[in-house]
Amino acid sequence: MIPRLHERAHRPRDPLEEALGRPVSPTEGLTEYTVVAHWPGLDYFTLDDEEKIWTSAEWATHLEDPYLEHPFATSPDDDRRAVLHIAVRLHPDDRELTGPEWAETAHRFARAAGIEIPGDKAGCRWIAVQAQRGRLDLIATLIDLDGAWHVPPADIMRRLSDEARRIEQDLRLRVPGRPTIGPSIRPVPTASAQLATVLTQLADEQAGPLAAVRGLIEHTAHRVARQPGAAGTGTAHRLGLLARRLHAIQQDLDATAAQLVQPPTAAVPPTTGRTTHRSP
Repeated sequence: MIPRLHERAHRPRDPLEEALGRPVSPTEGLTEYTVVAHWPGLDYFTLDDEEKIWTSAEWATHLEDPYLEHPFATSPDDDRRAVLHIAVRLHPDDRELTGPEWAETAHRFARAAGIEIPGDKAGCRWIAVQAQRGRLDLIATLIDLDGAWHVPPADIMRRLSDEARRIEQDLRLRVPGRPTIGPSIRPVPTASAQLATVLTQLADEQAGPLAAVRGLIEHTAHRVARQPGAAGTGTAHRLGLLARRLHAIQQDLDATAAQLVQPPTAAVPPTTGRTTHRSP
């Protein structure tokens, strides 16, 4: 799995056309099989019973709205290129991922890139497009809903690369440079590896129990935030903090699982001085 960070753009149309492999259209509807993931705040823009099938042109407009609504928002370098584009390609030897696996991959890369923060209702607008075989594209607008410019982490490429390695391990994809082990010589998992598997399942972003609980909390926070009065706002804020704490726990579990499967470091014996006896 190979992530690539494109140069930022002014408008989302060009990155979206590259992700689709065809021009943006006002008539072609993109289903959940193409837009496999998106920012959680999208729920505020659609009714609960509204079908979320937008045309590619409508998706481009949705991503461009913050750019137009906040014409004076600029980066710390006084730059107006607000569209972030991350493309992820599978290795040729990797198997094709399922829809839920693509969605999990999208959310994990969005969090690694800092464009999705659990519980943050005024974050960046972003979508993940899976329209070409073995490829996923994340397109985000770095202007928040309140007009603030969202600055990605300085080490974003390292974070993306590290997350790619973790996803390869969790989804059991081929890791470049590592020979394939046949079934007849597959090593027996150690106790540490088995415990690491348990922790990885707990921390799973798509089907893990903590992810399900966090999703319910975030959904409740969105619902409560719609209630009139300051009480609803305060409750939604507290629920958002709880969601962030759960996400931090998931990250800690994932890091602990990675430590469990690391090979032990061989201890180097201390160097002792040797006394040389000379004959008189």
